[in-house]
Amino acid sequence: MNTAEKPDKLTVGRLGEDAAAAYYEKQGYRVAGRNLRFSHRELDLVMENDVSLVFVEVKTRKQSYGEPSPFGRPARAVGRDKKRNTVLAAEAYLRAHPTNKQPRIDVVEVYVSYQGNTPVVDEVVCIRNAFGAK
Repeated sequence: MNTAEKPDKLTVGRLGEDAAAAYYEKQGYRVAGRNLRFSHRELDLVMENDVSLVFVEVKTRKQSYGEPSPFGRPARAVGRDKKRNTVLAAEAYLRAHPTNKQPRIDVVEVYVSYQGNTPVVDEVVCIRNAFGAK
């Protein structure tokens, strides 16, 4: 396959975000926000239902679920700085949109393969409350 024919990183990332949103929607959540920016910090997705407000960090990788990777699972890409920035963005969101809903931060891993030049979602793995309660 010619690398010029492959979708770019943003296209694959958008596919991952769409898959993550669909994952939550199947569980009765709705999209409250997408790619929201607060200063230089971003929230990939904000999902809500009647009880919860979920800030979602999506990590999409071109590998199969459970397949060994030199980089480990996609969630490992959420390091200390990314965690800090996600928490600060979530706090900024809550200041701008006060709510009585229970907030939490999830990390969603989306595994993508290719059928020809077309990226296809193979697996969506949700890590609930990924940063733990403080």
